[in-house]
Amino acid sequence: MKTRLVMLGAGALVVALFLARHWLPGTPAEAAPPKGDGSVVVQTAVAKRADVPVYLDGLGSVQAFYTAKITARVDGQLQDVAFKEGHTVHKGDVLARIDPRTYQAALDQARAALTKDTAQLGNARRDLERYHTLAPSNLASKQQIDTQTALVAQLEAQLQADHAAIDNAQTQLDYTRITSPIEGRTGIRLVDPGNNLHASDATGIVVVTQVQPISVIFTLPEENVATVNSALASGPVTVAALSRDGHTELDRGTLALVDNQIDTTTGTVKLKATFPNAHNALWPGEFVNARVLVKTQRGALTIPASALQRGADGTFTYLVKADSTVEARSIKTDGESGDIAVVHDGLAEGDRVVTSNQYRLQPGSHVKPSARVPGAAQPNAVAQATP
Repeated sequence: MKTRLVMLGAGALVVALFLARHWLPGTPAEAAPPKGDGSVVVQTAVAKRADVPVYLDGLGSVQAFYTAKITARVDGQLQDVAFKEGHTVHKGDVLARIDPRTYQAALDQARAALTKDTAQLGNARRDLERYHTLAPSNLASKQQIDTQTALVAQLEAQLQADHAAIDNAQTQLDYTRITSPIEGRTGIRLVDPGNNLHASDATGIVVVTQVQPISVIFTLPEENVATVNSALASGPVTVAALSRDGHTELDRGTLALVDNQIDTTTGTVKLKATFPNAHNALWPGEFVNARVLVKTQRGALTIPASALQRGADGTFTYLVKADSTVEARSIKTDGESGDIAVVHDGLAEGDRVVTSNQYRLQPGSHVKPSARVPGAAQPNAVAQATP
């Protein structure tokens, strides 16, 4: 019993010392860490003026500038294929040859007929001259002269027909030598030498597509038609072709036309742009994003798009005041794209806005800018035009 009492007393003493160390004033216990000042660490940016290009974005596909399906225009056996698949050919280059012997024989026959009729015409004209010489002596009747005159006219007409027959035969012979009508790139060969071709065949021999330059067909909402037409009226309109992710510019060209009607089912209009495609970055059938430069806003007031917030009353931003507190300032924008927004009303040049940690803020909150302060709008930034 005495031992148990001693142990209980020792335990009570230890507990008393522990409580005295941590709770009684003036004890050498570790001090509690000081509390912060309640400021929210944020990143900020200054509203600045810059020249901002305004773009319209549409989705489209690449199409060859010209496409030609090379087919036979006369019947015959394919003797030779003179192109290599996937290679560039020029206008007038020989692509294939058809057996020309039948058509060469037809041409020779037409030429022979011309020679025969030319000789007959010469003889008829000499006879007519003789009749005219004998007529004053009544050695040739008027009927003979009229008949011979008609024969000369008939043979002259026959010569014209012979010339037409020669031209036709020459054309048919030329069709046995199949050439490229455009400069472009050949596709996969569709028929092999030795096969019989017919003018009625729909398959063709090869398809040639012109890819330098090349076209992009894309669509925009109908409400943008007036904006695009206004830009076209001011001069050439630049169009950039971007990859599907919108980050890589494939080529830069000009807007060729706006389609003459709006698709009533989708409320969109088609546009066509032409690109030089010097490096073959665009390929027929490829899907791309088209970005049309419709205007440039000179000296526009800009802030980073990350500063924009949207609430029940519209768009606003947190404005940093001189006392390091924030105010929820309602603003009006002329558009945004990527990392920039153009402010139309609500801010002045030099105003500082919050670009991060807005979810922790409310009007009157104290803020402390972080060491890394992102820059405001860059001169080469872009803005998406609003309808």
